[in-house]
Amino acid sequence: MGAQWKQAGREAAAQKKGQVVGKLVREVMIAAKLGGPDPELNARLSAALEKAKKASVTRDTIDRAIKKGSGQTEEKVEFEHVTYEGFAPHKVPVIVECITDNRNRTAPEIRRLFLEGQLGTPGSMAFFFDRFGVIEATHTEKSRDPEGDAIEAGAQNVETLEAEETPEGSIGARFLTDTKDLASASSWLGKAGWKIIASEMRYIAKQPVHLEGDHKKHVLDFLHGLDDHDDVHHVFTALS
Repeated sequence: MGAQWKQAGREAAAQKKGQVVGKLVREVMIAAKLGGPDPELNARLSAALEKAKKASVTRDTIDRAIKKGSGQTEEKVEFEHVTYEGFAPHKVPVIVECITDNRNRTAPEIRRLFLEGQLGTPGSMAFFFDRFGVIEATHTEKSRDPEGDAIEAGAQNVETLEAEETPEGSIGARFLTDTKDLASASSWLGKAGWKIIASEMRYIAKQPVHLEGDHKKHVLDFLHGLDDHDDVHHVFTALS
């Protein structure tokens, strides 16, 4: 959902370059800035910490990021959240979310990636997507009823989480909410024993685009080129 086009091998390659760790630390800082330093009261921070630990980010690095983001140090967090939109090759809609400390640097670089993407073009894509709050979570109680919990939490819909995201002996679910209900739904699910691994706003394609063969590879190469940029936080695509 949203960023599911990624491949584990590609993420591992990026991690070797230090990009994944840098992006995760940035997300921890911003989550702490927006919602405070206590992960029990800040679902976005809790999810960011889970991802950081999974990527073997050190405890000291995480602690510094939380303190910096929540204003407990003299250093200020001056990141901006910026969105860029356009077509990938073969007219596949794409929305790119960036977190940057210099919009004037990031904007031309993202524009260049679109122009170098062979048929990639910038432009408004909001029409092709819906905006939802998305919560991905696992539960150790395999008999748990995700649909019932979705109703109680105030989610609009629930889907089964991919097997690779679900630990053995657990169940996994993806809960979709109205954007205004994301925080309250995350809080309810956490109290009900769900382990939150993602709690964020995402763009969901209204009509997924199906491609095969060289056309699909062409689009995936373009998407990975965007995702490899240091300032890119999320890449959302209509590619199925």
